[in-house]
Amino acid sequence: MRRSGARDWRVTRLPARTLLTRYAFAWLYLTGFVVAELVYAALPAHDQSAVLRWASTNVVNLRHHPVGSLAASAFIPATFTIAWPVLIALAVFGANRVLGNWRTALVCAAGQVLGTLVSEGIVDYRVAHGLLPASDTRIVDVGPSYVVVSAIVVAVLYGSWPARVAAGLDFAVLVFIGQIFGGLSTLDVPAVGHTTAIAVSVLLGSLLAWQLRRSRPDRAGLVGGA
Repeated sequence: MRRSGARDWRVTRLPARTLLTRYAFAWLYLTGFVVAELVYAALPAHDQSAVLRWASTNVVNLRHHPVGSLAASAFIPATFTIAWPVLIALAVFGANRVLGNWRTALVCAAGQVLGTLVSEGIVDYRVAHGLLPASDTRIVDVGPSYVVVSAIVVAVLYGSWPARVAAGLDFAVLVFIGQIFGGLSTLDVPAVGHTTAIAVSVLLGSLLAWQLRRSRPDRAGLVGGA
């Protein structure tokens, strides 16, 4: 009886352990974002401005500290809002279940990096050719939205039905309230960046999902894993 009781205890502990390990990337990113958002909100206004200037993934910062700005900007919203943690959770946990930890991290990082480089590269080109003022090389460009839309794509294409519904709602909020594609016809930075991040996620996410299915033929009906 004591051995049976020990086995039951292990079974009850397994789901919690699995929840942390299987969704490690989602938990780490969500926790990191919430902590960064709270710290940023607690700063005096002049310190907030300094953080925004340093973390913005604009042309100037990408030339001087590209790694720091690309990493920091994904954790700092332009304004404090409780909506972002919810939007992150709805997208990233669904994608994490599909691709596992490192693959989800790779897709989100690729969306963040390439979405930024393409959109800011266009700005750099247009400034160099006199199509935009030089001040546009120092715009404020921060936020987790490139990461979120990258995760949304994976969840919508390959997630379970609950994950697809959650990601679809997420996307609707970003499109109709966040206006993430506003200004696409005039090559505005956010619109170009989001479009690029989505395209990257479609291609890379599909490749990784296909590779994962091939490596786990016995689990063809379930793409996700740690």
